[in-house]
Amino acid sequence: MLVHQILKAKGDHPVITVTPDTKIGEVADLLTQRRIGGVVVSKEGNGVDGILSERDIVRALSVRGAVCLTMKTEELMTRNPSCCAPGDEMDAVLQRMTDGRFRHMPVTQDGVLVGIVTIGDVVKARLDELSMEKTALEDMIMGR
Repeated sequence: MLVHQILKAKGDHPVITVTPDTKIGEVADLLTQRRIGGVVVSKEGNGVDGILSERDIVRALSVRGAVCLTMKTEELMTRNPSCCAPGDEMDAVLQRMTDGRFRHMPVTQDGVLVGIVTIGDVVKARLDELSMEKTALEDMIMGR
């Protein structure tokens, strides 16, 4: 399965982005409102300058306290995050996410942000794939 198939299955939802100067408190509110775990940081709204996850915010709260909520996103974001392309294989993306220990990966094509996949999206796609394989094998065994 390819990344673009995962994006298609997710539906046509815009990727939530923030600018580098967005305050961490605003990002935390956005994550809560949208029920998401991370945002892409983009100066222009169509590229990827960084990524900020709920884990990044929790870590900063633990180390710096509530003062981090007034900091700019660019101060906490992961710069140059690992990205994938629509034509990348799902298994390769899953391996990169597992090896890098991150849960969100922007999808870019020619430097333009076209989507985002999460570890949950990839695991769901893999489980769906395994379910189809199981059904096909059962049908073959049963002569259907």
